[in-house]
Amino acid sequence: MDTQLTIQARRSVKQFDPNYSLTEQDIQSLMSLAALSPTAFNIQHWRFVLVRDTALRQQIRQVAWDQAQVTDASLLIVICADLKAWEKHPERYWQNAPQAARDFLLPAIHDYYTNKPQTERDEAMRSCGMAAQTLMLAAKAMGYDSCPMDGFDFAEVGKLINLPADHVISLFVAIGKALQPALPRGGQLPLAEIVFTDRFA
Repeated sequence: MDTQLTIQARRSVKQFDPNYSLTEQDIQSLMSLAALSPTAFNIQHWRFVLVRDTALRQQIRQVAWDQAQVTDASLLIVICADLKAWEKHPERYWQNAPQAARDFLLPAIHDYYTNKPQTERDEAMRSCGMAAQTLMLAAKAMGYDSCPMDGFDFAEVGKLINLPADHVISLFVAIGKALQPALPRGGQLPLAEIVFTDRFA
C-alpha cells in the first residue's frame, strides 16, 4: 500500500475478530519492521512483549478496563523500554560505524544519560511511540487493523509480565482483523490551528 494511503487508512479499531490468527511469518515481519524504528543514539531500548497466552490475556483484560481488544485481537504487544539500555554494552549500537564515529558517540551517550532519569524516561516514551506508529502503519499496509492503548493499570500489567525494575511500559498495540469498519473520524482540527511558522502567534 502507498505510504500516504496507509496513513490515511489507519484507524484505531476496537472490535477484532477473535477467531482470526496472524501467521508466524506476518508476526515476524511486523517485529522486524518495528525494530527499524528510530531511537536516540541508536540504543534500540524498546522491548516488545507479545502476549500469546490466553489466560494471561484474560488477566491483563481484567486490569485494562475490560477492553475487548486485549483478548480478541490476534496479537497484543506490550511496548516497554529498558531505561538503562544506554549503559549496557553501548558499543553494540555502533559496532558497524567508523572508529571516529564510535569514539565520538560512546562518550556522548554516557554524558547524555548519566544521572538524568527524566531524560531516560522521556527518550523511552518517544522511542516507544515511534515504534508503535511503525507497527500500526506496517500492520495496515499488510491488511490488518490496530489500536494503540494506554487504558490499563501499568503497575499490575508490569507484575503480570514480570517487567524488570529498570524497564517501563509505554503502551499496548493490539493488531488483528476488524469485525467492522471504524467509525468516521471524530473531527480533525484545521491545520491553521495546529501548524505554526517559526513561533506561536
